[in-house]
Amino acid sequence: MNVELRELRCLVAIVDAGTFTDAGIDLGMSQAAVSRNLAALEGKLGVVLLRRTTRQLQVTDAGQRALATARRILLAVDGLAVEAAGGHTRIRLGYAWSAVGAHTLELQRRWAAAFPHIELDLVRTHSASAGLREGHVDVAILRRSPESTADAGRLGWAKIGTERRFWAVGTDDPWAKRRSIALSEIGARTLAIDGRTGSTTLSLWPTDARPAATLDIGDIDDWLIAIASGRAVGMTSEATAHQYRRPGVLYRPVRDAPPIDVYLAWIAEDAAEARFALRDLLTELYGARRE
Repeated sequence: MNVELRELRCLVAIVDAGTFTDAGIDLGMSQAAVSRNLAALEGKLGVVLLRRTTRQLQVTDAGQRALATARRILLAVDGLAVEAAGGHTRIRLGYAWSAVGAHTLELQRRWAAAFPHIELDLVRTHSASAGLREGHVDVAILRRSPESTADAGRLGWAKIGTERRFWAVGTDDPWAKRRSIALSEIGARTLAIDGRTGSTTLSLWPTDARPAATLDIGDIDDWLIAIASGRAVGMTSEATAHQYRRPGVLYRPVRDAPPIDVYLAWIAEDAAEARFALRDLLTELYGARRE
């Protein structure tokens, strides 16, 4: 099988642009050429990557897997060209809610000093893998065990530290006057939960003591609005409390909740040295905070 880079570029461009016409414009080729390259790729792989209708373009499960791999291959090729020319390359660090909280600025400063030839880009992606599975990033911060993900067998990961849990309440909420809150007290309140990417799940409570009401939200912005408006309270990591200070929202520590484990994850076969350098630096930063 001889897959060509232009075929991979066409696949990525079609998905990113949304149409064959726009993909052709981005790539500087005709719509027909884009379609031929996709058909050639599907023929070589023996699977359907995209389903096309008159109204929409749908990426199949096989297409999602191929897309993630295509992005990584193209990134590696582009990085090789840059390195060969003596220029800069980059590593994309994904996160779903918050990066690494109070460590974020120090991480960026120390990375730039240690690796001036490798740019560190922080990318917020609302997915369970923080953009890793989709190929949008090279490494990702996860606050759920990577072992529980659909792609656990393809991932490499390392625990880099732990974070405390905080309640989030509106500034006019009765709890705003308190210095801390117990885990069991949520039973009478409505809890805002992001079931896709959030670090809080109902498994934190015994089955017979779980919150009676929950509010499903889409992402961090919806979560903050729900809390500031008084529709719900929330629980999150200290990284969120540090990174998302908003008018109308107060954070208070949960005195009896278990800490959140924080992981750095990557696609196992793509584990370049830069990823391990990032892992070591993050582990050091989290460790220094505990001392």
